[in-house]
Order: sequence, then structure tokens, then C-alpha cells
Amino acid sequence: MTPIALMNSWVADLVAQSKDRWPLAGDQLFVDLELSKANVPLGTRISVGSGILEATNQPHTGCKKFAARFGVDALKLISSPIGLELQLRGINLKVVQGGKIKPGDAVKIL
Repeated sequence: MTPIALMNSWVADLVAQSKDRWPLAGDQLFVDLELSKANVPLGTRISVGSGILEATNQPHTGCKKFAARFGVDALKLISSPIGLELQLRGINLKVVQGGKIKPGDAVKIL
């Protein structure tokens, strides 16, 4: 099963410097939601639109592509101990219940 990659929109804006560069991160969803391990632990279910997703144990980390697109400092930030704890790079989720998702849909932790 292919995971759904989700990233905090504030972090995306910080590293990308403009919204038109967000897609370079490679994530499918950008949300205004704190993604820290404390707020979104493994197994947490999140509703987006009419779909339900679940946080997986598959790590979502930065790579050479991320560094090339956003700079080494951005990679260092998301890879730092606090960056990992806050899951600044984002999280991977699996689909629990399919549904329609569109920009502006509510995102809720269930």
C-alpha cells in the first residue's frame, strides 16, 4: 500500500519560501495541524474531507532531494532531534476509509 504523505503547511511555507514551491516537497497533503509525536502518535486517525487516514510507523524523513530543493539548513532543521520529535518533515498515513478530499476541507484528529 502506498502511503499518503502529510506535511504541516507552516513548515512547508518556511522551507519552501513560497506556496508555489510546496509541491517540491513531494507530499500529497499540506495541513494546518501540529504533527508532533505527542499530538499525532502512531495509530492516530485523522479525518480529511470524508476520508479517514491513520498515522503509520513508516518514517517520513528528509533526503538528498529535499536538501537539493530547499537547502542543507532546511534538512538540518527537520532532521534535528527537536525536528524529529515535532515531525517537521511530516508523517505517512494509510487510508482507513476512502473519501473525497478537496482544498480547504476540515482536518480533525479523531
